[in-house]
Parts: sequence; C-alpha cells; structure tokens
Amino acid sequence: MKLAPSILSFPPDNFRDPVRQLHGAQVDWIHLDVMDGQFVPPITFGADLAAAIGKLGAVPMEVHLMTKSPEAHFDAFIEAGCQRVIFHAEATAHAHFHCAALRKRGVQSGVAINPATPVEAILAVLDAIDVALVMTVNPGWGGQAFIASCLDKVRKIRSVAPSLDIEVDGGIDPNTIRSARDAGANVFVSGSYLAKATNIQQGVQELRAACG
Repeated sequence: MKLAPSILSFPPDNFRDPVRQLHGAQVDWIHLDVMDGQFVPPITFGADLAAAIGKLGAVPMEVHLMTKSPEAHFDAFIEAGCQRVIFHAEATAHAHFHCAALRKRGVQSGVAINPATPVEAILAVLDAIDVALVMTVNPGWGGQAFIASCLDKVRKIRSVAPSLDIEVDGGIDPNTIRSARDAGANVFVSGSYLAKATNIQQGVQELRAACG
C-alpha cells in the first residue's frame, strides 16, 4: 500500500510545515489537488506552488488536475517537478492520447473518474495509464463523506488489471481505508483526516496500521 496525502485540507498560508512533516513520516507521494474554478467551483493553486513544495524534500509529487483542458497544464507541472500527472476522463475526449503524451514526457500518467462516471472510462485506457484514480467523493471540496458504492469500480478495475496502481481519493480514514484496500485499491489519498490529526506522523502511522 502507498499513501499519497493531499495538502488541500491544510491551511493555505502555510503548506510548508505539514509537507515537511509528511516527508518525515515517509509517505510515498505528495498529492496536489489543482482546481480551476470551472471543472469544479473552487480555485486552488498552480505550478509555482508545486515547484516550491518540490524543493522541500525528495518525496515525489503527483498532481491531480481537476481542470478543463487539462493538457494545457501538463508542461507547467512537469517542469515544476511532478512525476505523475492525473487528469479527469470527464474533462477531455482524448484521454488515451494525453496519457501517451505524458509517458513520452517521462512522467507517469493517470486518469480519474467521478462517482457518477462509469468505470468503462478507465477500462478504455488501461494500456496507457500507470494509475487509475477512483474518486470516492465528488471532487472539489475536502471533508466529504466517503461514497462506499464507488468501491464497485475499484473491484472491477482490479479484476481486469491485477498489477495496476488503483488510487482512491475522498473520505479516507482508518475505517474507510480498510474497505478500499479490501476492494483492491493500493494507493490512498488522505487529506482531512491528517489535517485534523493532533500529530501528522501519528495519523500516517494509524492509516498504515489500518491497512495491515
């Protein structure tokens, strides 16, 4: 199992301290939620912040583009140091093409799907992705309740792609992480749970322990 904590729920005026603590907790990825105010209502941050976070340590960064025309942002985030770029199947008619383009740039490619999107959107690009991201909340806001029915998509993807990284994002805590693991997920995005934890390192340890 791999942990990819999101910084979205941490105070926006000070991302550096929690990111350093996540590095100290030896997480596997730093997850950057980028929103443009169009694909989802909120607006978060851009590649400049990603570059600054990348200078804080050696933990790799993945960017989750919740944006329209995600391909317009690929270069900026790759140049900022992101080693994995995930975009939404709902945002483009050319997901397979964009995944191939990302791999040619030397980074991992990923496609995300919203709770209402059929799993076939992922199955159609299995040969072009390094990670499938199944949203277990509706994208755009941290702190939402976990949608357990989304795990049916995880089970389906795992049944046809036994070695693929399957990531779940939304409402992940020590209880829901077990259900997601049992469904076949192996990469877990957690934001609100860690932001509310008294100690980030302890929160990371609790998530790992819950996954066995």
